[in-house]
Amino acid sequence: MTLGQQLIIIFCVALATMITRYLPFMIFKDDKPLPEIIEYMGRVLPPAVFALLVVYALKDIKWLIPSANIPAVLAITLIIVLHAWKRNMLLSISIGTIYYMIVLRLI
Repeated sequence: MTLGQQLIIIFCVALATMITRYLPFMIFKDDKPLPEIIEYMGRVLPPAVFALLVVYALKDIKWLIPSANIPAVLAITLIIVLHAWKRNMLLSISIGTIYYMIVLRLI
């Protein structure tokens, strides 16, 4: 790929990123209330995305081999307990991921 092609791709990606970031603010002005469907999607989509991530993360686990699942089950338990205690999704996910990686290295 030539330098010109690389620059065109970088420009297109930067432009697309800027459009997706700024377009909602240009469409939905501060002086008018948001449409009901947008409010609904704002409430529903974040948990749905995290549910998809959980399904994706657990899809390769072999549940019929209990000893192979101990790190995953411990990490899932830790994430659930942390989230119930602190109600902070970033904290729960990051601590659970770090714990899972450490337990995998120790086994």
